[in-house]
Amino acid sequence: MLARSSLLRVTVPIKPIVAPHLSTPITKLPPLPPLRETIDVDPKDAVKFFTDMTRIRRLEVVSDQAYKDKKIRGFCHLYLGQEAICVGMQHAMTNEDCIVTGYRDHVWHLVRGGTPFEVFAEMFGKQGGCSKGKGGSMHFYKVKNNYYGGNGIVGAQVPLGAGLAWSFALRNGVQSPKHVAVTLYGDGAANQGQVFEAYNIAALHKLPCIFICENNHFGMGTSESRAAANPSFHQRCEYIPGVKVDGMNVFQVAEITRYAKEWCLQGNGPIIIEYDTYRYVGHSMSDPDVTYRTKADIKAIRDSRDPILHIKTTILNNKWASEDELAAIEAEIKSDIAKQVADATAAEPSRMSEQVTDILVDQRTYYPTGVRHCQGTKMVTF
Repeated sequence: MLARSSLLRVTVPIKPIVAPHLSTPITKLPPLPPLRETIDVDPKDAVKFFTDMTRIRRLEVVSDQAYKDKKIRGFCHLYLGQEAICVGMQHAMTNEDCIVTGYRDHVWHLVRGGTPFEVFAEMFGKQGGCSKGKGGSMHFYKVKNNYYGGNGIVGAQVPLGAGLAWSFALRNGVQSPKHVAVTLYGDGAANQGQVFEAYNIAALHKLPCIFICENNHFGMGTSESRAAANPSFHQRCEYIPGVKVDGMNVFQVAEITRYAKEWCLQGNGPIIIEYDTYRYVGHSMSDPDVTYRTKADIKAIRDSRDPILHIKTTILNNKWASEDELAAIEAEIKSDIAKQVADATAAEPSRMSEQVTDILVDQRTYYPTGVRHCQGTKMVTF
């Protein structure tokens, strides 16, 4: 029986392979509290971690093949190897917290309540896609659950995340925000100017924003050491505290997300998290992934740090589920993904009438509190 019902929450050691590191800013903020070395886990949650990461990996593997079969056009960026980040983070947040990310975005749609059908339909240009087939791989949204994409311009989502955090500060006050905004970017985007502009405005106004650098060590095909004068991305802002942790350990991700959210909700302002992670495939489907690293490099990470292997081993060692039970989960996921990709393939294409919708704000939309500008506040109807 999965996740033995007689068990309540248990305390397990996190055991990160990449040791955590705290970076304290020079500003007059309280010191960062020490990091926990253990996490309280419900065995059912551990099995859910395994299930969600396995579903994500299967979805991305099938997406890879669909691209090669020319069902997907344009760009396509896969999350293979990085599954622990989205699954662990979502565990520590609610859908009232905002998420905005770059173009490696399929999986965030899933953890925010989307379906594999919506993912495949969007990439196949079908009406049933999350953006009605108009956005493609890089433009996924689920606004009902505060997921804002899905952005194709490198680093452009970072100031959007700061703006989402500002909305919480305006609503509840900077000393007592109720929710946080999370903005994710890669090591390749970490040198973009708008990232530092967003840091500045977030720190200046103490916005409840968690800046996440998903450091998979290669910005496209350029290693971090060749692109960044300081590749310790959690230390890149002298006035915002930062933490570097193992981004392939789902327990570590869940715990540091809880930690960061608690920091923000106490009115301390923003925090930076650097997740040390690794992608198993090229930057995008057009990247042959043979010129800047070897197959042996990838195999070494998969053998030692794979996030699904880690959680599977933990579940089996603690007898929270058996090999047969986990194999049954894998088989069910494989079957379900196959059905949903078939349904998306047969679905109605995006309608031609949709090509001119979702461009301008509906003129009936009304902002009851008015729009603030340099000379005051004005009531405006769009």
